[in-house]
Amino acid sequence: MGRITTAGTATPAPKTRWYRQLYFWVLTGIVLGILVGWLAPVAGIALEPIGTTFVNAMRMLIGPIVFLTIVGGIASVADLKKVGMTGLKALTYFQIGTIFALLFGLVAINVFRLGDGVNANANTIKTTDSAAKLIETGAHQEWWQFLTHIIPTSVVAPFVEGDILQIIFIAVIFGIALNAMGKVGAPVLDGVQRLTGVMFKILGFIMKAAPLGAFGAMAFAVGKYGVSSLSSMGGLIALFYATSILFVVVVLGSVMAFLKLNIFKMIRHLKEEYLLILGTSTAEPALPGLMRKLEHAGVKKETVGLVVPTGYSFNLDGAAIYLSLAAVYIAQATNTNLTIGQQLGLIAVMLLTSKGAAGVAGGGFIALTATLATLGTIPAAGIMLIFGIDKFMSECRALVNFTGNAVATLFIAWWDRTLDADRVRRVFNGETVEPMPSEDPTPLDEVIDADDDLIEYDRRPAYSETI
Repeated sequence: MGRITTAGTATPAPKTRWYRQLYFWVLTGIVLGILVGWLAPVAGIALEPIGTTFVNAMRMLIGPIVFLTIVGGIASVADLKKVGMTGLKALTYFQIGTIFALLFGLVAINVFRLGDGVNANANTIKTTDSAAKLIETGAHQEWWQFLTHIIPTSVVAPFVEGDILQIIFIAVIFGIALNAMGKVGAPVLDGVQRLTGVMFKILGFIMKAAPLGAFGAMAFAVGKYGVSSLSSMGGLIALFYATSILFVVVVLGSVMAFLKLNIFKMIRHLKEEYLLILGTSTAEPALPGLMRKLEHAGVKKETVGLVVPTGYSFNLDGAAIYLSLAAVYIAQATNTNLTIGQQLGLIAVMLLTSKGAAGVAGGGFIALTATLATLGTIPAAGIMLIFGIDKFMSECRALVNFTGNAVATLFIAWWDRTLDADRVRRVFNGETVEPMPSEDPTPLDEVIDADDDLIEYDRRPAYSETI
């Protein structure tokens, strides 16, 4: 990667060897975790604390990073109206993308009808304790609750609970107030920018444990759930994965083609984040990395700071495909006939219920149960039919959600006429480019130890991860 001096000039660096790349070690951790979970399930289950500890360490940083990024972006813009318009454009894009994702899942399950012939009796389906709690939560989940939930009960609670929606709300209000203070708020803005650099430096430290975290999480998943679920309901899993891949290539690929960008090159550029998601089954640990890489690619800091965190709650393409596909599968499996009108009504309800469970543990099942309870025609207990394979579908949901948010941010930047497509293209091609003016709040020599030969995760100019 390129070395950057405090003057901001870049010089090419020798190509990093493959065995020192972060993605190689994360992939190694995933493969070893699968082997341990498969060959020694008891040992795999015992490794759960390793994976959860790493994920918790990453989640610890998400709240502060989202808050500081949004505040820094809003407080530094000259025209607040542009920020508001960016938010409206993002929400509009999110809803359109969600509709397309829901329709993809709906069409797929209606074409292949994998639930036909299961003939499950909803009255005799037994639920586990964990599933029963999710069903109860979803049954009491109202479509409007995500609106009232945005406002926190205290300033501290969202950071303690890791509620991204509420953190966004506080950050937007704080950023607007700081912007309105003008020169008086300049010292505070400078402090926010410097704190952002510190948080990303901490992120670089934690990312050194990513291979170990992926190993522990994957070993537990395979050891706990085994591979029997894959064989017993492999058809439904395969249909979900195939539908998701088709959605990414056709819909998201078309958006990228409209921007004259290549979605496969974007995926390659974000390979470390994808492997991190695959290993931990959640997209949250990859959020900071996505924000950093998009900003380095040429998307304005305020756009990245507003669109990416909001998209993590409102732009869930993978979850939308899962919801429509799973709901109709349950209807087919329990011999519940749904008309075209009822299925379209299902889509309308899911546009709201999918937002209501954003950021909640077991959110996919809560949203699904809330949808079934609201519609009233499909038995909620039917979710037990897919409960055992949900773990193997969660990775795909998170990967598609992540991809959708990356594409959405690029599109919103284009819509705002602030996207440097040529720079994005060069970055996705792996070229070394100059850092963006807003990338480094402090001189890199003060933030990065140039002699550190471990993971160079936080070196933004070429964003090359090594170990």
